Amino acid sequence: MNPVNITREEAQIRSTVISTIGYRVVVDLSGRDPQGNPLADPTGTFVSSSTIAFTSNGEPTHADLIAEGVYAAELDGVPLDPAAFHDHRYPIEAPAGEHRLTIVALCRYSHSGEGLHRFVDPADNRTYLYSQFEIADARRVYADFEQPDQKGTFQLEVIAPSGWTVISNSGEVTVSDGPYDDVSTWQFGATPRISTYLTALVAGDYHVDSGTVRTRAGADIQANILCRQSMVQFLDAERIRTTTQRGFEVYEAEFGHPYPFGKYDQSFVPEFNAGAMENVGCVTHRDDYLFRSKVTAAAYDSRDNTILHELAHMWFGDLVTMTWWDDLWLNESFAEWASHHCQEKIVARYGGVNPWVSFANQRKTWGYTQDQLPTTHPIAADMVDLATVEQNFDGITYAKGASTLKQLVAFVGEEAFLAGVRAYLAEHAFGNAQLSDLLDQLQKSSGRDLSDFTASWLRTPGVNTVRPDFDLDGNGNFTRFDVVQSASAQFPTLRTHRLGIGIYSLTDSGLVRTDGLEVDIHGERTPIAALAGHPRGDLILLNDADLTYAKVRLDEASLATLTAHIDQLADPLARALCWGAAWDMCRDAELAAQDYVALVSSGLPSEQDLTAVQSLIRQASAATLSYTAPRLREGVRADLVATLAGLLKQAEPGSDHQLALTNGLVALIGAAGVTLLKGWLAGEEVPEGLEVDQDLRWRIVSALARLGAADADLIAAERDRDNTSSGAEQAAGALAALPTPQAKEAAWARATEEAGVPNETYRSIVSHFANPDQEEVLKPFAARYLQLCEAIDAGQGQWSAAGHAQIQNALLWLFPSEVADREWLDELSGWMNSRTLSSTVRRVLLERADAAERALRCQARSAEAATR
Repeated sequence: MNPVNITREEAQIRSTVISTIGYRVVVDLSGRDPQGNPLADPTGTFVSSSTIAFTSNGEPTHADLIAEGVYAAELDGVPLDPAAFHDHRYPIEAPAGEHRLTIVALCRYSHSGEGLHRFVDPADNRTYLYSQFEIADARRVYADFEQPDQKGTFQLEVIAPSGWTVISNSGEVTVSDGPYDDVSTWQFGATPRISTYLTALVAGDYHVDSGTVRTRAGADIQANILCRQSMVQFLDAERIRTTTQRGFEVYEAEFGHPYPFGKYDQSFVPEFNAGAMENVGCVTHRDDYLFRSKVTAAAYDSRDNTILHELAHMWFGDLVTMTWWDDLWLNESFAEWASHHCQEKIVARYGGVNPWVSFANQRKTWGYTQDQLPTTHPIAADMVDLATVEQNFDGITYAKGASTLKQLVAFVGEEAFLAGVRAYLAEHAFGNAQLSDLLDQLQKSSGRDLSDFTASWLRTPGVNTVRPDFDLDGNGNFTRFDVVQSASAQFPTLRTHRLGIGIYSLTDSGLVRTDGLEVDIHGERTPIAALAGHPRGDLILLNDADLTYAKVRLDEASLATLTAHIDQLADPLARALCWGAAWDMCRDAELAAQDYVALVSSGLPSEQDLTAVQSLIRQASAATLSYTAPRLREGVRADLVATLAGLLKQAEPGSDHQLALTNGLVALIGAAGVTLLKGWLAGEEVPEGLEVDQDLRWRIVSALARLGAADADLIAAERDRDNTSSGAEQAAGALAALPTPQAKEAAWARATEEAGVPNETYRSIVSHFANPDQEEVLKPFAARYLQLCEAIDAGQGQWSAAGHAQIQNALLWLFPSEVADREWLDELSGWMNSRTLSSTVRRVLLERADAAERALRCQARSAEAATR
């Protein structure tokens, strides 16, 4: 086993031996060793001292630490051998009773977004640090017992340059000069009992926008917002704090428990791997959420949702924490559900867009996609070790889990659900809990038996498909109506679903719901006697109101109605469900890609939901470039480009729709659009109201690079124009997109041989590497990709120290999708079957191969439909 890994069994055993009381941690960022001498590598390493108070039953155990080495260690004041540190663990043998273990170590800054990340801003050479400890990276900064059920108080001391801003989980802090010239010491108060992965340190030349939020009890608590100095002009602190305040109002009322911590700071940090992290009272967000250029309202709504997601974790995840990572899904699914629920309450009071429409248009699609991969897993997955946990931050854990909780709310009732949540939080505050603890409270509050729900929804993988099956009389009324449920052969579970059946009819007011009901369906076929004698209408929509999690099929007549009249379907959630059904049918090769693109082209002009607009353009582009038969592709592409260009001309100047259409057009356009793109870059023939700002300029430059209409000089000039970290990242991506052998070789070398590439720069390189219309120049890299997989699997070269995010990005984006034909996929299958691969490598290969197989099936369906 990789010594960095920790198994569930090991954690369970350790929790029978020790119990954490608390941590006192000193992190010295002054560039000196424990004796005050300069470190050999002061920009690469720092010193940490961790004192752990714990009780023991006397059996041997160990502390966790990932470090360059240990300077000193002692137990209850008695020196220990530093050389005992081995394989990221320090052994402990202590008699029964209470103890103090101190370990002083030399730790390393990261550039991978794991542990203590160090970043120097190219815009002004200022230094910024932030921690990211989930799932088990606090041990990269201080020695600890790295498992979520070993909660303890956390008291941090930081030695850092005097001009810096330094924050942590506690709002209580005293600052004093020393111990060296131009250095200060920040001493933070102790936190309540929290898990190590939720502890935090943010330090550097950060700008601080000071402010407060008011709790339900009327207290004003610190709610500062931090960002890099070079990003201050983009910090819209008022909106961020307003969203946070409204979240406080909803959550404190809904959860029945006051905000449990002393402050709520939010830091927007560079090169962050995820969207955000719920550190106790010290949340970190990726600073891409500070928009440098114009974005749509949907982007602001998405950021609001992220803010509310992390705030929900303060109760569900931080106040009450999972015992082990088996309940990661519950942690993330609940925050996903809660953020949309909270937005719904905010919209009801202040106005805005229904968040569940955006959820249906985007997040749920992610869940459906993930759940149809060969690597899908139950929502409540068997997290045997950290390696398994790392792979399951996915659409099942977030989107499917949240959809299932939404179904559970419909099943037990919202008030009963929230009552159960309140009782759960009250009983386990500042402790740990498991799924069974929450279910017990929900069963008590609702009076419902949830054992079947748990077994069918949480313990089994896969998505069901529901379709209507009916007979009509001569007047078009139902004589029989059944809901037919199916499942894949690999995951055949049929579930109980609460779903709506909507009957929509064409009227003078448009395509409106004229009949319907909510039902519970069971098994393969459920007769709906209540619909007998009712008119069939023009569109039959299963899962109306989006109560359950299931793929929906449209009957032939309903699909024809949708194709001809989707512009008349005014209900935004119904439209979202219809769009989702059509996309699923396209991905499952039941609807030809060109027909899906035609449907989008007919409905896009009337679509008002910005999330839907952006998702539809993205999905129609994917259908065109990946799912359309090769001989038809250019024609379908030209038609979709013409649709987007026509809508762009009609769009209101300066509107969100104008920007969404522009972005979609730039991403899709082929060689015929080079002159247009060059003109926009030069400020010529730009649509009225469209600002070609820096982010749009980079999208255009990347598109020109992809099309072979830009060179290294043009990219360098744009990089000089945008002397920021974002500019460096975008330039690296544009260079990788160039369709020349030399450019691809250089990009491949940076991605596979060069150690220390910053993680966001790395992601930009690999995500721009492979593009449509570049098949010839990409062919040689198909075989080299398998060599890359071998190197990653064996931990060779740079991969021995690479972080999880970089490994995932390499495997995901460098997969040769553009040249993955039948012959190569067969070769890949044989190659995989001939060796034992790590779970990380095998999982990505299975998923990417499945996506390529799906594309081949869809292309065959597209070709077949064209011959009719």
